Amino acid sequence: MRFHRICLCGLVLAIYVLPAAAATDVLSEAQLLRESGCGGLQPAADPLRHSERLDRAAQFWAAGFPVDDAARQAGYAAHRLASVQVRGNDAATLQTLRRTSCLTLLSRTVTEIGTYRRGLESWLVLASPRVAHGSSGATFAARVLELVNQVRARGASCGARAFAPATALRASDTLDRVAYGHALDMALHDYFEHQDLTGRTPADRVRAAGYSERLVGENIAYGPESAEEVVRGWLASAGHCENIMDPRFAEMGLAYALGRAPARRSGQGLYWVQLLAKPSPAT
Repeated sequence: MRFHRICLCGLVLAIYVLPAAAATDVLSEAQLLRESGCGGLQPAADPLRHSERLDRAAQFWAAGFPVDDAARQAGYAAHRLASVQVRGNDAATLQTLRRTSCLTLLSRTVTEIGTYRRGLESWLVLASPRVAHGSSGATFAARVLELVNQVRARGASCGARAFAPATALRASDTLDRVAYGHALDMALHDYFEHQDLTGRTPADRVRAAGYSERLVGENIAYGPESAEEVVRGWLASAGHCENIMDPRFAEMGLAYALGRAPARRSGQGLYWVQLLAKPSPAT
């Protein structure tokens, strides 16, 4: 296992390498009301597509961000945006939504939905995505993967250690989700560590998501505001750079979340998590 914690150019970075239901119910209830026209009170509407980014937006909203800001922090560019917050147990949620939120749930101006549930509180974010004109539409994760693979293709020196060119990494949706879970957890609970507050390591979190791994690495950072900045910071640190250039890794996940600065520094900033893994061979 290798572990490094450094502060570089205003960034806080760390590296790790180790060998190797309720929201769904709220979503189903919202879809039922939409497809039934709130039980025949209104014309039925087409079902909404479930969006994991809007799930993230709902989590940010639950954490106290205004819903517009929550969508932006989740990386969702919204053309239309609506939101519903409801309190009640599972048995009461459907009736509460029907009584208070039918017009919002039946809106034809939204096409996607995300939800978040905590205790008796449910947050629903409905939106239609903005169509980008003249833009590549690349997400932060896709851009980081592109930059990392450019470096791996040409080789790099990580401190005193030289690395030959390495094969390109593949994107992994599972690793993206695990990375986002840890980034959001650090943002919400004001800490900056590879080990989370339950004591789980990056490898533990990856396994819990059903990913069968032979090797797991993690880079984290606080402060960068762009894909270029976070990759530049990691490459400037020997340990982080070694993780990026390690030829054993084959897949990558990346996510970020907005929260307070670690160690109670002033202001807010982005927590970044990059997961690198070598999956076990299929059996």
